[in-house]
Amino acid sequence: MMLQVIDQDLTVCKLPQGSPVDLSLPFVFVGKTDHELSVVLPTASVPSGTLAREDGWRAFRFAGTLDFSLIGILSAVASLLADHGISIFAVSTYDTDTILIRKERFHEAMDILRAGGYTIESI
Repeated sequence: MMLQVIDQDLTVCKLPQGSPVDLSLPFVFVGKTDHELSVVLPTASVPSGTLAREDGWRAFRFAGTLDFSLIGILSAVASLLADHGISIFAVSTYDTDTILIRKERFHEAMDILRAGGYTIESI
């Protein structure tokens, strides 16, 4: 399976409800519930007024579109990395899953995934 590296430093942050989010950024993920507004975006683009933030993330995504009937795709990657003590933060869209890993363990994670049979490409 092909994994695509998203070549940016990312931040996970919590914003006040109703905050504007710049959807023109090349990578932005917005999660909103009745209790919170969370955003993943390039570190250089974190808006002022964030309530909380976690810097220091890198990411990759599964290339192509994942069919909803597929089982265990995310679990296989999570388990492989967990076996090496690497935690993940996953976000999903209609087409695919994106996996965030702490920046200091990202290259190690890529090596583990390559050894596990995944193909890695930069985008």
